[in-house]
Amino acid sequence: MTEPGITSAAAADALAEIHARRDQAVTAALVPAWFWPAVGGLMVAFTATVESHRPWLVAVGSVAYAIGLTAVVGLLVVRHRAQVHAHIIGVRGFAVIAVYALALVALGVGTGFTAETAGLSWPATVGTATAGGAMTATGEPLMRYLRRMMTTRPLGGGR
Repeated sequence: MTEPGITSAAAADALAEIHARRDQAVTAALVPAWFWPAVGGLMVAFTATVESHRPWLVAVGSVAYAIGLTAVVGLLVVRHRAQVHAHIIGVRGFAVIAVYALALVALGVGTGFTAETAGLSWPATVGTATAGGAMTATGEPLMRYLRRMMTTRPLGGGR
């Protein structure tokens, strides 16, 4: 059923505009490339300070980590004001993010325990460096996958 005065070309143009705006909103909401190595580096530095067992270094490292993480997240929030709504990312998107996070944790913990079993110094730092490196290497591909998943979902439909 069409309204009088609305042509199929006008409807197609309107639909194209909706798709373009959705793509723009999704792109604006994705985590930028700089975030992954920044958080990974902070994780490794913090773990190393804790594993040093030097109280003064643990204190300085803890404060530096808190300030650094606050700055990284604050910059992310200020520069990327768009938020992805649950109906856009869907259950599948949440599942992908959860599996990704669990895989990084498993990789880090597994590597840390393996390093400890092998007698390496600072095994937690080794595990965190592995997880941080994996996060740095795979954060952008994850964002590309989520972007593709969100922009190909039906408009106004299926969850």
